Amino acid sequence: MPENENHTKSSVPKTRPPVVVVLGHVDHGKTSLLDTIRKTKIAEKESGGITQHIGAYQTEIKGKTITFLDTPGHEAFAAIRSRGVKVADIAILVVAADESVKPQTKEAIRIINEEKIPVVVAVNKIDKDGANVQKVKQDLASENILVEEWGGKVPLVEISAKQNKNIDELLEMVLLVAELENFEEDISVPATGIIIESHLDKRKGHVATALVQKGILKTGDWIVVGTIVGKIKMMEDFLAKQVDEATPSQPIQILGWPTSPGIGKEFKASTSREEADIIAGSNTDSAPLFQLFKGASKDALPEDGTKKYLNIIFKSDVSSSLEAIESTLGVINAKEVVCRVVNYDIGNISEGDVKMAIGSSAQIVGFRVIADSSVTKLAEKENVKISTFDIIYDLVEYIRKELSNLLEPEIKRVTLGRIKILAVFKTENRFQIVGGKVTSGKVRRGALADVMRNNAKLLSGRITQLQYNKEDVGEVKEGSECGLKFEKLPGQSDWDIKEGDTLEIYDEEKILRNV
Repeated sequence: MPENENHTKSSVPKTRPPVVVVLGHVDHGKTSLLDTIRKTKIAEKESGGITQHIGAYQTEIKGKTITFLDTPGHEAFAAIRSRGVKVADIAILVVAADESVKPQTKEAIRIINEEKIPVVVAVNKIDKDGANVQKVKQDLASENILVEEWGGKVPLVEISAKQNKNIDELLEMVLLVAELENFEEDISVPATGIIIESHLDKRKGHVATALVQKGILKTGDWIVVGTIVGKIKMMEDFLAKQVDEATPSQPIQILGWPTSPGIGKEFKASTSREEADIIAGSNTDSAPLFQLFKGASKDALPEDGTKKYLNIIFKSDVSSSLEAIESTLGVINAKEVVCRVVNYDIGNISEGDVKMAIGSSAQIVGFRVIADSSVTKLAEKENVKISTFDIIYDLVEYIRKELSNLLEPEIKRVTLGRIKILAVFKTENRFQIVGGKVTSGKVRRGALADVMRNNAKLLSGRITQLQYNKEDVGEVKEGSECGLKFEKLPGQSDWDIKEGDTLEIYDEEKILRNV
């Protein structure tokens, strides 16, 4: 690419702030830590504080800047990583002192190892009852995370995000690690970076958050993501302040897109439309979201009779959330049931979504979006189910539960007892009135029964009426004689009960299955 003359030239790379991602098990305090840093390190210095969530923000300590990726859990970060791009320089691994290492902690450690990035352990909730920092260190060692105190190289800071305890010490440790790594980038080259968030704003149009990685991005630059070409009309920092340029490691909101660019995709800046078109022409657009799950309608995929389909329309606040949902759905492995994504989009739930759901027998699932009263009324009238969530794990568990509900339950036979038939009082087409003695266990009204003769099953039915001493009862126990009404199950043979036959009494217990 020709050198961009509008960009600052420098023969010496410029030191840039570290980009930090916070990972850890759900409820261990990732969000609390990020919120505490925002409130205490930014809001106290800025009138009005942060007015928007753009997926990343910056904070200062001792005159130095740190960029934090503010992603909703491992999945969104994984969605960016799935594009094969490196976006974070340092990871903060949050582990709750009272719960220690959990499954998602191990997943976070796997991500850190794959990224080959330095890590700082933040042992959170040290103020809670049951806090055991030594156990955390021991459990981390079992996962090959050896802290400095135990002879390793991983720094550990004990914190309480809720009480704002030792947060400064944690940030200073991050800066120390960054100083050792010496992060630098050339600012003389045309700007490049990564899209970390995008959404549709009714007032501003398509908006995307970009993390600048090289060069200096300026208002008026042409910008290319995949095959999308836009011209930067305006840029805002994480405090919603308008800025004219952005430097490496700076998160920035960009306005001027013809459509929303995809998360985790690389952007390139250019000074001319002609050059931007050439760049876009050399790019191939990657596969859309939900490629493995998508179907245009309920008939889009063949019904082979062995599978059941859960048709879903997804709506989300931002595109990274959709990526997170897709990433998590991919781990649900079920052979008998399939989640089929009829459509997906960003923005609040609309009447159009409800109408689409009607035509495709789908339900609507929203993440951090709302449905206004007119949409809700239409959905209720048309019997379209709408479910919204603010936590991605809750959404995924909901999908898992809905899929599980489609599974046929496992039928378990529970033996109750046996009856020796002593007399047949009445025989009709579908039922018989018989008398007998309970030789083992018990007999219960409503229970099922197999008619056995010479150890062979003749037919099956249900006991719909039970008498003891000529009175209707619910149950008769072993050793007692009783009368009962036996009704054949549909599709049974023409055999009838005779004296000397045995009834094997049982219940069927339905056991719900999970995907």
